[in-house]
Amino acid sequence: MPHVVTCFPRHRTHVLLARRSDAVGTYAGRWAGISGYVEGDPADAEADARRELREETGVESATLVRAGDPLDVRDGDRIWTVHPFLFEVAARDIDPNEEIAAHEWVSPPAIRERETVPGLWDAYAAVAPTVETVATDDIHGSAWLSVRALDVLRDRAAVAETADAVVAVARELRAARPSMAAVANRVNRVMAETDRTPAAIRDRAQAAAEAALDADDAAAARAAERCGASVATLSRSGTVRAAIREATPSVLIGESRPAREGVDVAAALADDGLDVTLTTDAALSSELAGRDPDAVLVGADAVLADGSVVNKVGTRGLALAAAREDVPVYAVAATDKVRSDERFEGETGDDADLYDGSAPVTVANPIFDRTPADLVTGVITERGVLDAAAVGDVAAEHETHARWDEEES
Repeated sequence: MPHVVTCFPRHRTHVLLARRSDAVGTYAGRWAGISGYVEGDPADAEADARRELREETGVESATLVRAGDPLDVRDGDRIWTVHPFLFEVAARDIDPNEEIAAHEWVSPPAIRERETVPGLWDAYAAVAPTVETVATDDIHGSAWLSVRALDVLRDRAAVAETADAVVAVARELRAARPSMAAVANRVNRVMAETDRTPAAIRDRAQAAAEAALDADDAAAARAAERCGASVATLSRSGTVRAAIREATPSVLIGESRPAREGVDVAAALADDGLDVTLTTDAALSSELAGRDPDAVLVGADAVLADGSVVNKVGTRGLALAAAREDVPVYAVAATDKVRSDERFEGETGDDADLYDGSAPVTVANPIFDRTPADLVTGVITERGVLDAAAVGDVAAEHETHARWDEEES
């Protein structure tokens, strides 16, 4: 039984499909992912996947998002064992080789409308984001996860036979990450503004995901204008990182325990050529006092209706230190991160991350903290810099969108 890899390069919300040329031995003229035979150990099929990406598209750098379980695909007397992979790529420019007659970046449900190689939708579904992805991912921030939630809603609507089935998925997604307001808000907006048919929800979710990415980009661009020559930050926020990359200030960043995601951000910014200083969380406030940055720039997993900011633990302490040193503090977030109420939904890390001994020690390991509005100079959004009153107006908008479910009940 031959083993093959099928790769789905993803950029923003679209994946790359390739129409196979006459130069290939099977399924010429049909649409496929980037695919080829597994030449070595099937347990190491990722190496084959990266080889095919490089040879067929010229893509040298791609981030593995998910490797799906192998699936057997039957086509008449043939059975193929397909190893599916989802990769994130930074751009849509590719250099196709002779095996590709044409290529398109498409919303994944378009796979179902094409003449494809056997089992292509099943291969995509094996690596596509799921409700569980949104609920359990502890690597990405809320902006990224909220877009993936819309991907899930779109993909499930594409295969749903009834609107009730899609409504059930929307409810699951809305409840998947209570601490991350953007997830619920973006799902709520789709459901509030869409006719109750699977096709309408599918199309609206796709458009909403693209709009969400545009809003995050716009917030980052506005934040770049506030960076000055130096900033202090902590944790991992894609929006903050985009702002810093655009403004190129010197950067002071806390390591952000227990996951220490600040370390990866520091390394990435340094690789981009920025002047970066990484410090411990405990030393961040004293380092800020000694360096006098032009601004503190942090992300937000949620902005509460009163203007307070929920973000990675340590943000409140950093804001207090900034207030002492008269350094402005900005949270960078699309308006979809504003909650419709003032409820703080926290998350807790594993006790063993701090203490795994046998003594009767009570462990407090919060992942997020709440920074009061009076410590936040402003919330930088795609609409501009919002004060607490303007945040309240946005919260009222989100409360209206959330009522779609009352209409369903």
